[in-house]
Amino acid sequence: MRILVVHAALTWFLAGVIWIVQLVHYPLFAFVDPARTGAMAAAHSGRIGLVVGPAMLLEAATAVWLVAHPPAGVSRSFLVAGLVLLAVVWLSTALLQGPDNARLAAGFDAAVHRRLVDTNWIRTVAWSVRAGLVGALVLAAARRTGA
Repeated sequence: MRILVVHAALTWFLAGVIWIVQLVHYPLFAFVDPARTGAMAAAHSGRIGLVVGPAMLLEAATAVWLVAHPPAGVSRSFLVAGLVLLAVVWLSTALLQGPDNARLAAGFDAAVHRRLVDTNWIRTVAWSVRAGLVGALVLAAARRTGA
């Protein structure tokens, strides 16, 4: 149960961060002087990595551990579904948002910026669904243990 609670806290934290990035941070790139967008995008990537990198690694590790060792009263199929959603997040990051952030670090491009904002909805939705799923799993485990 402890690992599930740690996992849930990580997922909820990352879901909150991605909503801030989606609604606040990425859209603000369009308001930066194009001559400075590259520096801002590079700074964003480095700084956000310090915030989310360790949490993402721990979230992934706990997700795999939970699939291998599901707590009593927790559906393994829901844990696998959560792991699939996490794979969507990681693949989207590696194949879409990471490269677009790198392109913006080289200089502002309105089409790349629009694609970054648009495709980031993949991660936003996936982490949001995960947050709800993990919440349901925590409740199920708590009911089973009487917590």
